[in-house]
Amino acid sequence: MNSASEMSLHELALQDEFSPPALQLSPTSFKSISDSIINLLVEQKIPALVWAKLPKGETWHTALEQYAHLEGISKTIYSFAHRREELEPIRASHPDSPTTTRFSLLPDISAMTNIAERVSTMPIFPVQLAPENALRREYFLMIWSAQFPIALFARRSQSAQSSKIADLAALDTISSYGQVSQLLDTGDRKQMLLARCSWDATLIKRALHRLEQMLACLMADKLALHPDELATLQTFTADLVTHWTNQRLALTSNELNLRVIEQLFGQTLQQQEDLWQRNNTYRKQAEGADSLRLQNEELLDTLRLKDEFLNTVGQELRTPLTTIKTALSLLASPTIKLPQRQRYMELIAKECDRQSSLITSLLNLVDLDQVVDQSALPALRLSDVVPGVVTTYQPVAEEKGIQLVYTVPEDLLPVACMSNWLKQIVINLLHNAIKFTPTGGQVSVRAKQQGDYVQLEIRDTGVGIAPSEVPKIFDRFYRVRQSADDSSGAGLGLTIVQQLLLHCGGSISVKSRVGEGSTFNVLLPVYKSSADLGL
Repeated sequence: MNSASEMSLHELALQDEFSPPALQLSPTSFKSISDSIINLLVEQKIPALVWAKLPKGETWHTALEQYAHLEGISKTIYSFAHRREELEPIRASHPDSPTTTRFSLLPDISAMTNIAERVSTMPIFPVQLAPENALRREYFLMIWSAQFPIALFARRSQSAQSSKIADLAALDTISSYGQVSQLLDTGDRKQMLLARCSWDATLIKRALHRLEQMLACLMADKLALHPDELATLQTFTADLVTHWTNQRLALTSNELNLRVIEQLFGQTLQQQEDLWQRNNTYRKQAEGADSLRLQNEELLDTLRLKDEFLNTVGQELRTPLTTIKTALSLLASPTIKLPQRQRYMELIAKECDRQSSLITSLLNLVDLDQVVDQSALPALRLSDVVPGVVTTYQPVAEEKGIQLVYTVPEDLLPVACMSNWLKQIVINLLHNAIKFTPTGGQVSVRAKQQGDYVQLEIRDTGVGIAPSEVPKIFDRFYRVRQSADDSSGAGLGLTIVQQLLLHCGGSISVKSRVGEGSTFNVLLPVYKSSADLGL
């Protein structure tokens, strides 16, 4: 622990009997509090004595200068500086003095013979501290008036924790004042401040007494001052201390003005609220910028996908046309035989059907791009749609030697879906199941209740899907390459199924093993009336 002669003002404040723990503040918060105190003096036009040592930079002294130029009240401001770089080198004026460069602690010492006169002519009276003074790492703001005394002490922290916290404080400082590089005279943007605020007049008197001791001991033994200069400096210091002591005694009051304290507290809260609102605005602007960036990326992705989609559509449309054109050229040959002619005619019919299927699927996808109000979907029972579709495909399955069965209970709850949507879903899934199931296989369709959904399961014993292909089967124009007839189809069937289910609030999943078959599970939401939804 430092002795009383070496103790700094911050350490003195912490030695106070009723002193709370020091607060760790960012430079922004410290400036906000000091500005609140000075602004109160300005707004209330309170006569006061001010002792201040603040970080360098115009932004720190704006409020203090505003008070200094306030007219109509008596005030004295002592601004302490402790910056080695601001001390101007001087040369010894006496013949017997050393010829080395030395430093002056006060501006124009020889001219300062009448303190009262000099102070009265300067809005802010500068006082330089010795280079190795105990206040080197500290800042303070002490106010003494007839209405209220208050003091704010702060010390730069060097703890690792403060450095981490200051990374966030630096951003706070930039948004508030825009000049974080000038907030602390060290130039270190990562330093926090340990601060202590007090209304105790006794503590303020002790702090002033300690400040007087520091000025009385200007470390002359470490400075190359001529004895005459040192005597002038000591006289000046004594007169300066006497001057502010007399002024303080003239302003002494035994009672605190609670209304002023209340106003200071309210002003500080308002400044913090303004700061929060400002930071909140910046944060919303940043979020808005991020949102616009994401929307722009999504738009670019959409445009890219549309380009890819149109390119794929063009290729899909060109393929059957090329085949048809080739077949027509061969049909024009005079030497073509009847079986070949029949084969080419069947090929043309097949490619026409393929192109018709592609165009129909594309039109269906265009229709699905329209926004649908799910709450307006009608109630639909699976027993009214699924059996009819399965019956239609019975001849196709029998011709291929596949057993096709279904189980759809009539007492299932209705689902929210359009009739033509459900029909298209079942047709597409059933068509694929029969297509990819070899002769002797089986395809089954089953429906059951599952919570707030009705599950429709289409299971086959077909060729199955490779694990690497499962994530791709719902992509547009993707066709599984394990069918003997993999050239047929537009590769949009499962895409349409997925989009239809998304429009009615449902979903689809698949489980498959190569050589064992596939199971597609469709979940359709149970229909809920307006009363059920609380509308």
